[in-house]
Amino acid sequence: MTALAHARYRTAQFFRAVFATISDDDIALVADLLGQNPAALKLFQRMSTPDRRHGIAVAKTLLADGHTDAALLQAALLHDVGKAMGQPLIHRVLVVVLRRTSPALLNRLASAPLDCARWRRPFVINARHPDIGAQWAHEAGCSATVAQLIARHQQKPAARPDSAIEKLHAALYAADNKN
Repeated sequence: MTALAHARYRTAQFFRAVFATISDDDIALVADLLGQNPAALKLFQRMSTPDRRHGIAVAKTLLADGHTDAALLQAALLHDVGKAMGQPLIHRVLVVVLRRTSPALLNRLASAPLDCARWRRPFVINARHPDIGAQWAHEAGCSATVAQLIARHQQKPAARPDSAIEKLHAALYAADNKN
């Protein structure tokens, strides 16, 4: 992706986040996928509207690609739930900029304990949100597969996924990166 194309993509992503909405059809999809687990549904509702919108988009991409595995679709909805711990939009913008321009600085900012300085905490949450989200999903009674997928969702999948969990992980990773 060229620098200009990347800038356009990120600008559009920013405005989608600012003006995110969730339709009645989206609510019905979430209820269908998470409705059997009220605690997981509450987790989903803790997320910001842009994060919920993103999770729905990832789930819809998986459905459009023919995926029907319940754990995969639940993980799609909840994969960014750890960000609900506190990640304001301005920090998200800074994470994107730093990831592109100064990954070493981003890693230094993120390498603090969760009880670090208030201004630094969102960087730490960004780095740890997969593990935080996986723990919350486990505590909410989601399956081990859902928790594993959430924990691994930002890790690049194996080039040739062998196991069922690796194939689900590769599908989630691809759908997340499309959205």
